[in-house]
Amino acid sequence: MLTLGLMSGTSTDGVDGVLVDWSPAPGAGWGRVLASKHLPMPEALREELLALNHPGPDELHRASLAARALMVVHADVVQALLAEARKPPSALAALGIHGQTVRHRPDPADGGYTLQLAAPAWLAERCGIPVIADFRSRDVAAGGQGAPLVPAFHQALWAQPDRDVAVLNLGGIANLSLLPAQGPVTGFDTGPANALMDLWIARHQGAAYDRDGAWAAGGRVLPDLLARGLADPYFARPAPKSTGRDAFDAAWLDRWLDGAPQADPRDVQATLLALTVESVAASLRCWPPAVASTAVLPLIVCGGGVFNHALMHGLQKALPGWRVSSSAEHGLPPLAVEATAFAWLARAHLLDQPGNLPAVTGARGPRILGAYHPA
Repeated sequence: MLTLGLMSGTSTDGVDGVLVDWSPAPGAGWGRVLASKHLPMPEALREELLALNHPGPDELHRASLAARALMVVHADVVQALLAEARKPPSALAALGIHGQTVRHRPDPADGGYTLQLAAPAWLAERCGIPVIADFRSRDVAAGGQGAPLVPAFHQALWAQPDRDVAVLNLGGIANLSLLPAQGPVTGFDTGPANALMDLWIARHQGAAYDRDGAWAAGGRVLPDLLARGLADPYFARPAPKSTGRDAFDAAWLDRWLDGAPQADPRDVQATLLALTVESVAASLRCWPPAVASTAVLPLIVCGGGVFNHALMHGLQKALPGWRVSSSAEHGLPPLAVEATAFAWLARAHLLDQPGNLPAVTGARGPRILGAYHPA
């Protein structure tokens, strides 16, 4: 079975795609990636997607147009992958797409819904391949958070019967998958990863992101401001929990900085990086297997944050009982992991297998995720 996964994450920096052959490969029990591709998000589309995270005029019309424009980028990624792998559309069983999250409010008191912009029927027509989309809403309907969904894939890929393992995705939001050698897998969003840092450097440097974490590395952490950030109620909430730009956005930044209006922008960037480090580290320090372990445990890191050297160094310094390493050292490039997860979720849908982990999302039980759109 061949499936293709497409992911547009919270950072909205582009679309990642992978084409996966799920036939077990020698030495790898889960299959192999035949091709991978990243295409940057057109700037005008990126700005519109970010704007749609908040109420505004003519939202329904704008959201429909943005979804269609996003699918054009998806279709371009699909064509590039097929060309690289030298496969016709008929060779694929399905495309699994995440879509672009513009609202994530899964708690019943806040609406009980999650919304990912996509036009899966249009994509199926354009590519001539069945499309499976809308993976999160069934979990939410079953009382879950609808996120994170990748821990089930991380379990299939990296869980070890004799070793506790953690997987950290550093996208716009950071999420952990905790894979114990014994017992149930758990996972949750720890809070912001790159989203706030990207917003801040764009505001002060006009850059899309802090390359290598160099700007943050030249600043100093402001302890009082860091403590104020860590006091956000989200960090103390028990799992299952998930978050997004609904909570950690430009308005959050402005409220956070009310107590430090004269802070040097570079110091603010260093403090935002420390906020990501400390919120992740606090979650790992209290994980029971880590507390009980006398061995150094593996922390496998994926997502764009892997390329922020200051962030990776900060994580290793804050977590001396862990070996922090890129997912590239464990068989998958950092920018391909989440797209591969949605190829895996598409495969699970086709096989009538659940794609969620109730212990992670809080759903009432396992559910087959996604909606199928035939070619």
